[in-house]
Amino acid sequence: MSNTNPDRFVRTHLKTRHLVLLVELGRHGSIFHAAEAAHLTQPAASKLLTELEYALGVQLFERLPRGISPTWYGEIMIRRAGAALAEMNAAHQEVMELLSGLSGFVSIGSVMTPSMNLIPQAVSLLKSRHKRLHVAIQVDTSKILIQRLRAGELDMVIGRILDSESAAELNFEPLTDEPHSLIARGKHALAQRKKLTLNDLAKEAWILPPNGSILRDRLTSLFLSHGLDQPVETVETLSLTVITSLLMATEMVAALPEDLIRTYLDAELLTVLPFDLGLRMDAYGIVTRKQHRLSPGAQAMLDILRELAVQDTDK
Repeated sequence: MSNTNPDRFVRTHLKTRHLVLLVELGRHGSIFHAAEAAHLTQPAASKLLTELEYALGVQLFERLPRGISPTWYGEIMIRRAGAALAEMNAAHQEVMELLSGLSGFVSIGSVMTPSMNLIPQAVSLLKSRHKRLHVAIQVDTSKILIQRLRAGELDMVIGRILDSESAAELNFEPLTDEPHSLIARGKHALAQRKKLTLNDLAKEAWILPPNGSILRDRLTSLFLSHGLDQPVETVETLSLTVITSLLMATEMVAALPEDLIRTYLDAELLTVLPFDLGLRMDAYGIVTRKQHRLSPGAQAMLDILRELAVQDTDK
C-alpha cells in the first residue's frame, strides 16, 4: 500500500542501505552487480528493493530478461538517493573541516569559457586564502553538469539551466553571455574573402560541440533556417586544446568566443573570419542547489566567484 506520509516513510521505512542500493542499481542495471557494489548478498538486495517498492506502492524497476531498468519512479528515487548520500558525505566533511581548520574538498563544474579565465582566477584566489582546500574542476556541457549538480556530485556549476524541471530546484546568479565568432587558422583561404555566405560555410569542415549542447543546437538551427544541409565533414569535441590544434593545422572552422582564444588571435595563429554568425549564447552564471547548505570550503569558493563577478562588472 502506498504510504502518503513522507515523514513516516523516511523515518520508519528508509535506511541508508536502501539509498546505497538505489544508487548502485542506477549505475549497474543489475541486482547482482548492484548487490556486489553495495556489499550485500543478492537475496538481501532483492529484499531491500521489495521493501522499498512496497512502502512506496509503486514499481521502481522493470525486471528484464537480463538486468533491470528504472521506471520513472525509480529514476526519481535514484537521483534523490544520490543527493541524500552526497549530503551525508558533505556533513562528515564539514565536521572534519571544523576539527582541523578550513580544509576539505570543493567540487565545481564549468562550461568551457569560464573554465579558461574565471575559474583559474577563482581557484588562485581561493588557494591564496585557504591553502588546504582541495579543488576538483569538471569541464563539460551545461546539461551534464546540471545533472551532476542535482545528484549532489558537484557543489556548484558555472553554466546554464536549460530546462524548467531543473530550474525549480536550483538558484541561478547570472554572470555574462558569450558572443561567438567564426574562427579559423591565421592564413585560412576564407580570411581573404571580402564577402562570405552561409552557403560557403556549409561546405567547409567544422569543429563542433557535441549533440545536445546549446551551441550545437543553434548552429544546426542556423543552417536549417536558411534551407541548407548541415556540414558533412565534422569533428566533435569540447577540448580547447584539440580545437585550437586542429584549427592551426587544418582548414577547419569553429564557432568560439574571441576571449577564449585571445592569445592565439593576438599572435595571428588564428583569425576571425568576416562573417557574423549572429550567435549569442544565453547568459551563463553560478548555479547552486536550493535548500542546500554549502560546506565552509564550498561557501568560500562561492564568495570568491561573486567577488570576481562584481569586479568584472565594475571594469
